[in-house]
Amino acid sequence: METAINIATDVRSGKRTAESAVRESLDAIESGNEKLNALLGVFASAIEDAREIDRRIAAGEDVGVLAGVPIVMKDNMLVKGERCSAGSRILENYDAPYDATVTKRLRAAGAVLIGRANMDEFAMGSSTENSHYGPSRNPWDVSRVPGGSSGGSAVAVAAGFAPIALGSDTGGSIRQPAALCGIVGLKPTYGRVSRHGLMALSSSLDQIGPFTRTVEDAELVMSVMQGEDEMDATTAADGEGSKAERIEGAKGLRVGVPKEYFVDGMDENIKKSVLDAVAEFERAGAEIVPISLPTAEYALAAYYVIQPCEAASNLGRFDGIRFGYSSEGQTLLETYERSRGEGFGAETQRRIILGTFVSSAGYSDAFYKKASKVRTLIKRDFDEAFKRCDVIAAPTSPSLAWAIGEKFADPLSMYLSDIYTVSANLATIPAMSVPCGFVDGLPVGLQLMARPFDEASLYRAGKFYQSVTDHHLKTA
Repeated sequence: METAINIATDVRSGKRTAESAVRESLDAIESGNEKLNALLGVFASAIEDAREIDRRIAAGEDVGVLAGVPIVMKDNMLVKGERCSAGSRILENYDAPYDATVTKRLRAAGAVLIGRANMDEFAMGSSTENSHYGPSRNPWDVSRVPGGSSGGSAVAVAAGFAPIALGSDTGGSIRQPAALCGIVGLKPTYGRVSRHGLMALSSSLDQIGPFTRTVEDAELVMSVMQGEDEMDATTAADGEGSKAERIEGAKGLRVGVPKEYFVDGMDENIKKSVLDAVAEFERAGAEIVPISLPTAEYALAAYYVIQPCEAASNLGRFDGIRFGYSSEGQTLLETYERSRGEGFGAETQRRIILGTFVSSAGYSDAFYKKASKVRTLIKRDFDEAFKRCDVIAAPTSPSLAWAIGEKFADPLSMYLSDIYTVSANLATIPAMSVPCGFVDGLPVGLQLMARPFDEASLYRAGKFYQSVTDHHLKTA
C-alpha cells in the first residue's frame, strides 16, 4: 500500500486517478476482509465520490491535500446515510442522520471514505473481541487479536486496505492496536480534533486520531482534521500549539524515560526493543533524561472508575425507545430491561453496572471523586516531567498480540493491557505509537508522549525514528 502523500500527489498531478486508487483499496478489501473481518461494510458511494474528485481535477479545481486518498472510518463515527453501529447489536440498523465534523473535513480535503471498521462494542475493549460482529484478526497472525477497541481500523491499514484509517482513543484504543499491528497510531491532545459526530464513550477522555504507515501521513491527515469546531466546545483553535519551531532529526531533543514503565514482570523482549529505540535517539544526539511518574501505578485504577461512570451516563440514551434495537415487554420498564439486556454485550453491561455503582449516592465520594483527584496528580506528574524533557519514550503495550480467546474470559487481565496507555488520556496529552521492531514475528510499539498541543514534537521524534529504521516499510 502506497502512502497517502504519494497517492494524493499522483492524483493531483494527473499521474493517476482517484478512481483507480479507490478501486485498488476496494479490491484489497474484497480479497482479504473475509479472513480478517476488519471492515463491517463498504460505502456504495466510494466510486462515485472518487469520480467526482477526478472531474474536479480535470476542471482545474483545487480538490485538497488528500485528493483521492481512500480512508476507513471507525464504526462509531457518523457518515450521513451510512450504517453506524458502534460494533453493537443495539445499533445494528442505525443509519447516521448527519456527518461528523471529521467526515466533513476529510471530504473537503479530497479524501474518499470507503468503509467502516470493526470495533469493540461502543469502544469498550482492548482486543476487538467484544464486537457483536465477531473479532477482527491480526494480519501478522490471524489466530491473534489486533488490539482494540479500534482493531478493525488498525487491521485495515496494516493489511493494505487503505493508507489511512480513523480510530478513537479513550484509554489507548488507537495506540495499542497500532503497536500490535505494526503501524503508526496517534492520539492527539484532548480538544485538538472535534468529537462532534463521534458516539460518546467517555466524554472527558475520548479523542479521534489516525492510523497510518508513516508519521508523515499522520501529520498530513491531522492538518486536515484538527481545529476549533463550533459544534464541540472542547476544541482548541487550529493554530494553538501548531506553530512550534519545526526541527528535523533528534539532535538536541530531550527524551524522558520513565522508570515506572520498565518494571519487573514486563516482557523482556519488548523492554529490549523499546530501549534499543531509545538508544537510536541517543546515538543521533538526543539527550536521554531519566524521569519519574510516581502516580503512574494508580492510573489504571483511576481510569476504570472514571471511564465506566461517564460511559454509564452516555449510554443511557440507548433505551430501545428512541432508536436502535428494541425488544418489547409488557411494561415500559420491561421494554427498557429487555432492550438493553439483549442489545448490549457482556462487557458493555459490565461497565455500565460498574459506572452506575461507583457514581451512586454513598459511593461517589469514595470512588469517582477520589479517582478524579488521582487524575489531577497524574497530570501534575507529566507537567513536572516535561520541564525536563520534550518527549517521553515508553512501551505502548506490555505484551505482544495474544491469542484470540486467551484473555476474553478474564476482564482484569484484559484491562491490564492498557496499563501504559491510559495515563496519556487522563493527562489529556498527545501520544503516538510507532513500530520499533519484532519479537517472534510480531510487532512491538514505541510510545512517544509530549506536552499538551505539542504534536509537533511527536512528529519530529517519530519521523526521526522511522528514518533510521525500516519497520514502517514492512507489511503484514
